[in-house]
Amino acid sequence: MLELVLGGARSGKSRYAEQLASDSGREVHYLATAEAWDDEMAARIASHRHQRPASWTTHEVPRALAEAIGMHARTDRVLLIDCLTLWLTNQLLAEPDQLSESSEALVNALGDAPGRVIAVSNETGLGVVPNDALSRRFVDHSGWLHQRLAARADRVWWVVAGLPQCLKGVADGE
Repeated sequence: MLELVLGGARSGKSRYAEQLASDSGREVHYLATAEAWDDEMAARIASHRHQRPASWTTHEVPRALAEAIGMHARTDRVLLIDCLTLWLTNQLLAEPDQLSESSEALVNALGDAPGRVIAVSNETGLGVVPNDALSRRFVDHSGWLHQRLAARADRVWWVVAGLPQCLKGVADGE
């Protein structure tokens, strides 16, 4: 089962996805995509690591995400991926010519993964059009990636101010 959790910066999307994973009762494998490009990001990563339950297994996967999904997805566990837009940024900066191919591999890996996969991503398309080509390319690709994943997902969540709304599928308990 694929779930996509979308929201803006500091919307509570990661916290909500972590709660979904925790409530599943399954073994959780956390696929972290962030890279520490500066001290502030290093502090954010450290804070996220500290907040995760000790029983969760964390895999640092800044770029080889499709491969990691293939390696770690199992019917008896939950994969929690945080976050797709950080992965996209890493891909865009490291291998910009491979972005479409990498995104295609990711969409296929997520759609084919056994067990439950919860993928977190930032919705970046609600603001003004960026004024530089790299930022516009990022926004375009993240929007296309979200659309493709939402089409394949069993459940899609939108989180605003810590409040989740189920956009697709049926929320548990309904």
